[in-house]
Amino acid sequence: MTEQALRHLGKVSSLPASPSEAELERVPNPHPDTNYIARFSQPEFTSLCPVTGQPDFAHLVIDYVPDQWLVESKSLKLYFSSFRNHQAFHEACTVEVGKTLVELLSPRWFRICGYWYPRGGMPIDVFWQSGELPKDVWLPDPGVAHYRGRG
Repeated sequence: MTEQALRHLGKVSSLPASPSEAELERVPNPHPDTNYIARFSQPEFTSLCPVTGQPDFAHLVIDYVPDQWLVESKSLKLYFSSFRNHQAFHEACTVEVGKTLVELLSPRWFRICGYWYPRGGMPIDVFWQSGELPKDVWLPDPGVAHYRGRG
């Protein structure tokens, strides 16, 4: 990955076949001297159950306090799409996304919230974070309603 030659932005890009084949890219943070939250919401994240092969769906919310780098959003969308044929449990997918982004960006603070839709009648929510939130940063609520069944 070279910051000077972005492979996806402004170009036609194919969907990667798997997360390991996806190429996440980063760009310089225009405000490395300032603590702020950058948020990505992916309300249609999809992967496959490793046991049944059936699709699983989640709403992911990623918040991070950047240091020197920002994730380039088109490469992030392609990375998310690479999970569509990836078989893994909810916990594995959520934490893998988080750890991959932390390794790429080295943010001051990072959090991922995975709100998975019910499988077998029970939703599974997965939360992972890295680092300590700087004291001068306002962290908004993830904004995802908890699952409510009928009744």
